[in-house]
Amino acid sequence: MIAETRAKLMAAGRKAFGTVGYAEASMDDFTASAGLTRGGALYHHFGDKKGLLQAVINEIDCEMAARLCTISAKAPNRWQGFVDENVAYIEMALEPEIQRIMFRDGPAVFGDPSCWPSANGCIRTITTSSMPCARKASSSISTRKPPHG
Repeated sequence: MIAETRAKLMAAGRKAFGTVGYAEASMDDFTASAGLTRGGALYHHFGDKKGLLQAVINEIDCEMAARLCTISAKAPNRWQGFVDENVAYIEMALEPEIQRIMFRDGPAVFGDPSCWPSANGCIRTITTSSMPCARKASSSISTRKPPHG
């Protein structure tokens, strides 16, 4: 029952944050949409509206990271995986829900995303896959002879 209530509140919060945004979303809307009475369950699980937004951001970040891992795993080599991950990241960033929650409201409420304590798993996914590619590119550049002219 507790996990179900939390999931309902997360879904309601995600829908509201993704459509009307953090500032316009109301706690009454979350609880009504989840079929709950005002306040208690929301405060119990998340503390406040900001806590719910943080939980929604974490959920979306994990989903984005999983999508990137799946895409990378299908690539024939690391370089193509890196390219495919970056294209997929840009495509996800253009999705209205992700754009509003992760790139507008999240930074407006919590500040610089690189400082968020539990988000950015999807950026770590890209960074992890890009490091071998960057090292390989760097070593091939450093072994080239300068052009004569």
